[in-house]
Amino acid sequence: MRLDFLFLLLGIFLSTSCSSQLADAKDPDKIYGLSFVASNRELASEDIIPVKEVNANWVALMPFGFMNTAQDPAVRFNTSRQWWGEREEGIRTTSGLFKDQNIKRMLKPQIWIRGGAFTGVIEMSTEEDWKLFEAQYKAFILFYATLAQNEDFEMFCIGTELNYFVVQRTAFWDELITEIKQVYSGKLTYAANWDSYKNPKFWKRLDYIGVDAYFPLSENSTPSVGTLKTAWTPIKASLKNFSEATKKSVIFTEYGYRSIDFTAREPWDSNVEENFNETAQSNALNALYDTFWEASWFAGGFLWKWFDHTDAGGKGHTGFTVQNKSTEKTVQDFYPPIHD
Repeated sequence: MRLDFLFLLLGIFLSTSCSSQLADAKDPDKIYGLSFVASNRELASEDIIPVKEVNANWVALMPFGFMNTAQDPAVRFNTSRQWWGEREEGIRTTSGLFKDQNIKRMLKPQIWIRGGAFTGVIEMSTEEDWKLFEAQYKAFILFYATLAQNEDFEMFCIGTELNYFVVQRTAFWDELITEIKQVYSGKLTYAANWDSYKNPKFWKRLDYIGVDAYFPLSENSTPSVGTLKTAWTPIKASLKNFSEATKKSVIFTEYGYRSIDFTAREPWDSNVEENFNETAQSNALNALYDTFWEASWFAGGFLWKWFDHTDAGGKGHTGFTVQNKSTEKTVQDFYPPIHD
């Protein structure tokens, strides 16, 4: 047998072996998740196939409660005007479809303020309004905590990016967590904004430190993976120290990047107009994966975001989704295959 052919066979064996070892090295118990956007139509089992194909083992389902302004105490939810996937019926059905496919689920009810105002600035002007708002928010959260229990959700998120509310009304949150635990027995987290995850006083009462990980990393239009990993270094050290201090693992309750130039400059900004750039999105995702997923104190995360329709995203689409872009394969290649 020719020597060069033997070397070729050896190379193929080593490449296959290394790839297999790399896949085996990934912890299947970590969260390789997607933030699954509520649908405006009734879903069926075939709508779940693309989620399995990208190898996600968790999804976050996100019903919304609506406020007119950041100072209006009224919270409306589970109404006939909402999309099917945001109402109780839709959540039950969607949850069941994922459960049937052995995909774990986090229920993550969120507040949406008209016009898209940042929820971190919610603040009532009087004590009376604070009490009214707290009662409305409690009803919203306990409704979905009960639903999460009844539908066997593996995790429940008690709030998302409520920076000022969490800091100013600590007694309310302590009471709310007690009441949630009376109706829900699964794992609990809270989705803190990237710049305020150290502020909540209740982390030790939850199971995970949740962070919406839109940390600013680079002013370059297409930063390299290496540049981004360097930028992550002090952030990773800070998260690790906080995890050790609280004795809680960290999850990224949201992470993601738009497919645009300067995607790592202000990753949270969904409105800025920039040129389409799949390479920047791919580099940012790969840097995040390389930096965090092997850390023992890091439990995984949920990619923002994934839609039910098969024509979502695509070439030229500058939003967060990786669907029908080259970056879909970036995620698929990193997320380990699901074994039923």
